[in-house]
Amino acid sequence: MADLDEDYIAKMEDVLETYEQAYDPQQPVVCLDEKPVTLHADVRPASPAKPGREARRDNEYKRCGTANVFCAVEPKAGRHFTFPTADRSAFEFAQVAVNLALAYPAAKTIHLVMDNLNIHNRKSLSDVFGARMAAEVWRRFTIHYTPTHGSWLNQAEIEIGIFSRQCLGRRRIPDLPALRREAKAWNRRMNRDCVKIAWKFDRKTARRKFNYKKKSFTRSMT
Repeated sequence: MADLDEDYIAKMEDVLETYEQAYDPQQPVVCLDEKPVTLHADVRPASPAKPGREARRDNEYKRCGTANVFCAVEPKAGRHFTFPTADRSAFEFAQVAVNLALAYPAAKTIHLVMDNLNIHNRKSLSDVFGARMAAEVWRRFTIHYTPTHGSWLNQAEIEIGIFSRQCLGRRRIPDLPALRREAKAWNRRMNRDCVKIAWKFDRKTARRKFNYKKKSFTRSMT
C-alpha cells in the first residue's frame, strides 16, 4: 500500500464519507471500474450431454483477442450496469458516462466513484462530444476519485469480482457480440434480484486501522 500522505487520506475520507451517507435516490452513489477480457473460441465443438454423461469440452482453444467491460454499480440500490466495449478508450468512457447520466434523469447529482485513470475525466467527453455537451453531461456528476494505489476503496472492484465469477467463469467467449449477450443476461438477473453490496469499512475504521486522527481534509476534485 502507498504511503498514507495527506492526499491519500483526504481522498479516502471523501470516498468513505460518500458511502456513509443515507440512501437518497436524488443523489445516487455509483461506483465505476473496468476490466479487460480475453476472448477465446473452441477449436472443436463440445460433445453434448448424454444420459449418464456430462457435456464435454475439448481442452484446445484459440485466442480471439481482447475486449473490455466497464462495470458500474449503485451499491445501496442494487442497481447494476455492464458495458462491454472493444477497448478501454476515452471514446468508450465518454459513451459510458452519457449512459450513466441518462440512467438517472431525476437525480440532483450522481456521486461517481472511480480511480484517476487518465480517461476518467471531462476531457474524454469533450474530445468525443465537444466542450458544450461535455460540460452538460459532466455537471450531472459529483466526482470522487480514489487515492493512487487505493482502488480497493472502489466498490466497483467487488462488482467486477462478482461479474468475473458468475458471468465469465471458465466459459469461452469468442467475440464482443457474445460477450455483450452474456453480460446483458447477467446484468438483467442482478437487477431483477436487486443484489446490493454491504460495505462495512468506514472512516472510524480507517482512522483506527491506519492510526491517524480525524481532521479537516479538502476533497480533491481533479
